[in-house]
Amino acid sequence: MSDTVVLKAEARDRVGKGSSRAIRRQGNIPAVIYGDSKDPVGIVLPHKDVSLMLHRGGFMTNILEIEVDGAKQKVLPKDYQLDPVKDFLMHVDFLRVSSKTVVTVNIPVHFDNEEDCPGLKQGGVLNIVRHEVEVNCPAAEIPESFTIDLAEAEVGDTLNVSAITMPENVVPTITDRDFTIVTIQAPGGGVEEEELEAAEDVDAGDVPATSQSDEDGESKEGGEE
Repeated sequence: MSDTVVLKAEARDRVGKGSSRAIRRQGNIPAVIYGDSKDPVGIVLPHKDVSLMLHRGGFMTNILEIEVDGAKQKVLPKDYQLDPVKDFLMHVDFLRVSSKTVVTVNIPVHFDNEEDCPGLKQGGVLNIVRHEVEVNCPAAEIPESFTIDLAEAEVGDTLNVSAITMPENVVPTITDRDFTIVTIQAPGGGVEEEELEAAEDVDAGDVPATSQSDEDGESKEGGEE
C-alpha cells in the first residue's frame, strides 16, 4: 500500500439536494462518512484535491485519512457519483475503517512478460476475461494490484485465479471454483470466454460478500444529490 493521504474537510450541518448544489457551486464536493457502528457524518471536501486523487488511479483501494475539526479518521472510498453529462465529481461515500475492519474491494490485474509470451509470439490473442478480482481482506492490507506472468503461456492456455499468488488474509469472494482471468486465444476466434464466465457467475449464484461495517446496517447518504 502507498502512504496514507490526508484530506482536510469541513463538517456540514445540513444535507439534501439544495445544500449539495450550494456546496458544488462553491467548488467543493459533498461527502459522507459512515460505518463502524457510528452515525453517518456529512462533510465538505475540496473538489480539486479529490478529483486529482480519483483520476490518478487506485482511488477505491487506498485508505485515506480525513481530518475534520482537528480529528482524523481512516476511511476507504466506497462509492462516488459523476455528472453523467459533464463527468464532474458530485459526491463521495467513505467507509470508516479500523484495524479489525474487513472490506470487499476490486483489485486490478496486471500481466507481466507479454513481449516474451510464446502464445502471443505465435499470433495468439490476449483475451482478458477479468481486469479485476473482487476480494475480502483487512482494510490495512489491501493489495495495490495482482500480477499474472505470461512468460510460459501458449496458444490455447487458460490462466485462472490460482495463477495469482494471493497475500495472506486476502481471499477472492468467489470461492467455489478456479475462475478464469485470461486466455491466450488462437487467431480468428473461439468461444467468447467473457460470455462463458458471465453465464457461470449467474448459474453459480455468486453473491459478493459485504464488509463488517456494511453489515452493521449503516445507511449511506445516497440519493441526496
